[in-house]
Order: sequence, then C-alpha cells, then structure tokens
Amino acid sequence: MSKKILVVIASTRPGRLGPAVGDWFTSATAATAAELGVELGVADLAEIGLPFLDEPEHPATGNYVHEHTRAWSRRVAAADAFVFVTSEYNFGMPATLKNAFDYLHAEWAWKPCLFIGYGNTSAGTRGVQMARGVATSLRMLSIGGDIFLRIVDDVRDGRVIATDRLTVRARGALVELNRVADVLRPLYRDGEDIVPVAVSDAAELLVLQRCCWVDEAIANSRLDLPALLESEGEVAEGLRTWSTWCVRSGGRIVGSVRARRDGDAWEIGRLMVAPDRRHTGLGRRLLAFAEGQAPNDVAAATLFTGEHSDRNILLYQKAGYALSADPAPVGAVRLTKSLAA
Repeated sequence: MSKKILVVIASTRPGRLGPAVGDWFTSATAATAAELGVELGVADLAEIGLPFLDEPEHPATGNYVHEHTRAWSRRVAAADAFVFVTSEYNFGMPATLKNAFDYLHAEWAWKPCLFIGYGNTSAGTRGVQMARGVATSLRMLSIGGDIFLRIVDDVRDGRVIATDRLTVRARGALVELNRVADVLRPLYRDGEDIVPVAVSDAAELLVLQRCCWVDEAIANSRLDLPALLESEGEVAEGLRTWSTWCVRSGGRIVGSVRARRDGDAWEIGRLMVAPDRRHTGLGRRLLAFAEGQAPNDVAAATLFTGEHSDRNILLYQKAGYALSADPAPVGAVRLTKSLAA
C-alpha cells in the first residue's frame, strides 16, 4: 500500500514564499516519490482557512463540532508523514501552524516529520526549533536532516534556485522520511491493512458480529437485531451481495465494514471493531475506507444504527454524517453524508 506524505505550507501572509518552497520540494522529489510509491500531497493553510481554534472540547476527545475540523482531521489522519514548510516570525513559527497543530491530537501521533525552514539571517531555524517542540509533544518524530533556505542565497525572483545540492538534500530527506514511516507504521496504522473478506471467513465474521452487537442490544433494549440472529450461511450470503473488508491482527479479524450501491447512494453497514481494539481509531479508518470505495457517480453515503446507539451516532456525526428524516428500519435511525467533495 502506497504511503501519503503531506507537505504543509504554514505561512498565510500575502506575498509569502511558502508555496514556492513547497513547489520546489515536490518538484525536486517527484521522481523519487514515484520510485518509492509515495503520494505527495500539499496542504496550504492559507487555502484551508482554519479559524482560530473554535472547538469546545479538547482535541484528545476527537469530538469535533465543526466541519472544517473534521475535514482537517481526515486529511491529517490519512497522511503517513509530514513535511512542514515554515517561515520564522519574531523568532517563532507562524501562529497559523500552531493553530493547525492544536486542532488535532491522535491524528498526528507516531508519524514522522521533516521541516523546511526559510528566512533571512537565521534561515528559519528558530521557527523550526519552536515547531519541532510542538510536534514532539504531539508524539510526532522529527527525523532530523531538516532543510534550511536563506532567502538571499537560495531564492531568486520569488522561486527557489533548484541547485543540485538542494535537490540531493530534498531527495535524501524524502527517502529517509519514507523509511522511518515504514518503521513507525505499526504504531500509527496498527501495522494492519484493510483487505477484502473471503466467503470462507464467514464463521469468524459471525463471531465478531455477535460480540459487537451485544452492546447494541443493551443500548437499544432489544435482542431481535439481525446481526445477532443471522446464521453462518446468512453471513456468507451477505458476503456475496455486499463488498466487505476486514482488518486482521494476530491471526484474527479485529474489524470489518461492508458497503454496496443502493440507487443513488452508497450504503455502508456492519461497521464493527473487536472490544479490545476500540478507541484506537480503527473504526474511523474502516469507515473512511468504505466511503472511499464509492463509485464516482454516487453523491452520498448512507448508514443505519440503533436509535439509542449514542456512541455510534456520535462517531458518525464526527465523521460528517447527519441524521436524516428519510425512512429507516423500526428502532433505527438513518444518517447520510455528502460525498460530492
């Protein structure tokens, strides 16, 4: 599975050099990224436009109220590593970068990062030093080997001078960042990939299903939930009519989700995580993966949960879903989310 490295442009000041520095890095490393199977993306904080932190709850809770936070969360969570391109203002990093850090918590953890500083006398070193301290407190690993550009020496006409020396530095930094991401992946991705479920997995899936839906039965005060009553044969039949994926760890299935097209919507169902693996972000990973499998011409995702399943409803709302007034099975509620973006 290819890795995603996010280049974050920190400064939002008019006339800033950040985008030019980011363009230089992505251009200088494009061939290396292709060889490594790395996808380079750019997150320009000026375009993202996060307001100053306006979430009522601590970011460690993951309870996000605003869609701009959820969008930023999804983008950071999907990344395997970061390159922070930052200037230096008054011996420190831009307030916009500190603000972007402060919005999130678990999404940053255990991922490697590289800094590219730029400036005049200090070439941005003091801003990077400040940013590195914050990144470390968020449990990111700064790999060292940071790149510093002195504007008078390395910039001309608003563009970075693409010397061989700088190109070699950039490519080497990307190789090292990718290597460290490989080592840290078991921490930030549980070392587990999401793979299709085979029909032969029906019995194991049934065990997980019954285990997970006990909580649903208690929360909704009912035992007649289909997920509790299905037989192994019915689970196997569902695998033939739904696209179903799972995550394995230690030789067992620890999480699963399924989806299928339902008219103009992409229906997601049976999102489940083993009790000992809850609160690790696995459920969010599975949900985001299922959304990503939707056909291009499908505009919305839809799912159902028990009307008293408060934890589930909160999880889905944090992921951008909203309660819908459209019909739902007895005792359940429907939630929908636009996939147009």
